[in-house]
Amino acid sequence: MKTFMQKKENIERKWYVIDASDKNLGRLATKAATILRGKHKVTYTPHVDCGDYVIVINASKVNLTGNKLNDKMYYNHSGYPGGLRERNAKTMIEKYPEEMVERAIKGMLPHGRLGRQMAKKLFVYADNNHKHEAQKPESLSL
Repeated sequence: MKTFMQKKENIERKWYVIDASDKNLGRLATKAATILRGKHKVTYTPHVDCGDYVIVINASKVNLTGNKLNDKMYYNHSGYPGGLRERNAKTMIEKYPEEMVERAIKGMLPHGRLGRQMAKKLFVYADNNHKHEAQKPESLSL
C-alpha cells in the first residue's frame, strides 16, 4: 500500500469562521493553526499547504487566564540600538487585538516559507463584521 501524498493542484479549500468572544487565546490559536495547517483533513501532507481559510471575529473579546493581562509581554525591535518596544497584553488587547491573535496563531505554524504561505489564509477582525460573506464560510465552534 502506497502512502498518499497530496498535490497542491488537487486541494479543495473551505472557509471557516471562529468567534473568539470569551474563548481562551491559546485554545483558539491551536484550533485555528490546526485548520490552517490542514491537520484536520484525511489528506494531510506535511510538506504541502493543504489547509483551509480561517476568519477570526471578535478578537477584542478574547479571554486570557490568570494574571496574563498584566504579566504577558509582547516585544518588537526596530533593529537600532535602544529600539526595543515592549507592551503588555492589556495594551495589546485594547489597541491591537488583531495583532495579538495573529501572533498567537502564527507562532503555532511552521517557521519558514510554508508557514508564511499558511498564514496568508488567516483573517482576524476585532469585531464581528468581516468582508468574506461571498465565500460562504462555515461557523466553527470550539
